[in-house]
Amino acid sequence: MSLAAQPAPAPASQGTDALVVMNGVNKHYGALHVLKDINLNIQRGEVVVVIGPSGSGKSTLCRTINRLESIEGGTITLDGRPLPSEGKELARLRAEVGMVFQSFNLFAHKTILENVTLGPIKVRGVKKADAEKRGRELLERVGVGAQADKLPAQLSGGQQQRAAIARALAMEPKVLLFDEPTSALDPEMVNEVLEVMKELAASGMTMVVVTHEMGFARSAANRVIFMDGGSIVESADPETFFARPTSERARDFLSKIIAH
Repeated sequence: MSLAAQPAPAPASQGTDALVVMNGVNKHYGALHVLKDINLNIQRGEVVVVIGPSGSGKSTLCRTINRLESIEGGTITLDGRPLPSEGKELARLRAEVGMVFQSFNLFAHKTILENVTLGPIKVRGVKKADAEKRGRELLERVGVGAQADKLPAQLSGGQQQRAAIARALAMEPKVLLFDEPTSALDPEMVNEVLEVMKELAASGMTMVVVTHEMGFARSAANRVIFMDGGSIVESADPETFFARPTSERARDFLSKIIAH
């Protein structure tokens, strides 16, 4: 399935074609209440950028959508189905929810192409030759086609993260989650990863992106979610959020981020 053939992102305020629905979601780490009654609908083809101070619950929210983090209260559905908690159904769910991590999480002993094809072969049952053809196409698309037969350690951080994006795309997920995908990169490598993400956003991929990159939020998001203290404080289109934040907490956060 070509991503380019998918429809363009629809405005967040329109339609009821919700792909991910979080209702009353709560999460604790011991006595720490890290997600507090989260209600969030993510529309098919929507790009939602989640921002906020450290410890606000952004990454935890992202990781609950593919059950890397369990929840203690509320419900999460993907494409109308409740998230399973374990077993084969959970494995199938994770095939539909791609994840790009801060630290790449590539298998060090496998080539870049092997990293990309492992999931389709093992989980989807794709023939090796077909998986490798698709894998090389995706690596070419994200700009690291020439690195396909190298090990991760032979690539720069930016190249590894682009390969990790290709690995997630190889599973043809319904939604892609990005958990601070550029925070471990040297500054000169950040833009090469953000450019790939912008292209994906423009192609119609449903994306949830936890990031500190305000430029990406302004240019690629349909909606910006601002979190603080485990709660969603604001939810608005980028132009409205950055020009006219309604909460004092968001105004304070933006003044510090944008001033520096």
